[in-house]
Amino acid sequence: MNLLNLFTRSDTKQQATKSEAPTHWIKCKSCQSLMYYKEVENQNYVCPKCGYHLRIGVKERLALLTDEGTFIEFDENLKPVDPLKFVDKISYVKRIEEGVKKTGRSSSVVSGECKINGVPAQLVVFDFTFMGGSLGSVEGEKIVRAVNRAIQKREGLIIISASGGARMQESTYSLMQMSKTSAALAKLANHKVPYISILTDPTMGGVSASFATLGDIIIAEPGALIGFAGQRVIEQTIGSSLPDGFQRAEFLLEKGSVDMVVNRNELKKTLSDLLTLLKN
Repeated sequence: MNLLNLFTRSDTKQQATKSEAPTHWIKCKSCQSLMYYKEVENQNYVCPKCGYHLRIGVKERLALLTDEGTFIEFDENLKPVDPLKFVDKISYVKRIEEGVKKTGRSSSVVSGECKINGVPAQLVVFDFTFMGGSLGSVEGEKIVRAVNRAIQKREGLIIISASGGARMQESTYSLMQMSKTSAALAKLANHKVPYISILTDPTMGGVSASFATLGDIIIAEPGALIGFAGQRVIEQTIGSSLPDGFQRAEFLLEKGSVDMVVNRNELKKTLSDLLTLLKN
């Protein structure tokens, strides 16, 4: 989200720096409206003017969907390794350190169990702030363990995706997570345990090509960018133009690639209703 530092402290003669200035106003990327941050926060970061869904983090997502005090995190001590000693502009180890510094966690996935309006569920949430929510070995392992818990406890599984795709720093190790998670979800289906996939902005690359689109029910947030490759890459490959918004949630709903587009403010009730219905 674009936070505008419009005010300075009145109790000092020196002008506040950009990092110190208050951030009381948010500018909507869609309608360009300026809104008081509390107003947007109270709407679960949905623009009250146009309904645009701003990106939110794991903390906000858990507060939005789970009953207070019911979320229990698992596998938080799993940490990525660097078997390839990968270096691009900087080393993979350095990128992980930066991700930990930004988020306070060592993975782009948070997994655990919770209750949603009293309905127990296994929940996996991607954090786009950590290396663009990329899918690596740790993330794949956390998803598989969540699947196994769902089978063991006979609880529905929910995965909330926000990812740029497979993590290039892990190369083939990352690509293997696509088949690993897909195989685990096939086992989940064999045990007749429901899986709901929620696609948020953005859900791209290897994530969209694997577990994110294998849900018994696939839900997308309004306006979410969903696809494998970017529009410009596709246009260059096929040599023709594509319609505006062809990778947005509403277009995919029209074409049958997703089952529902649900406003964030209605998502919790929708999930609890679906979990109850599918469980029975």
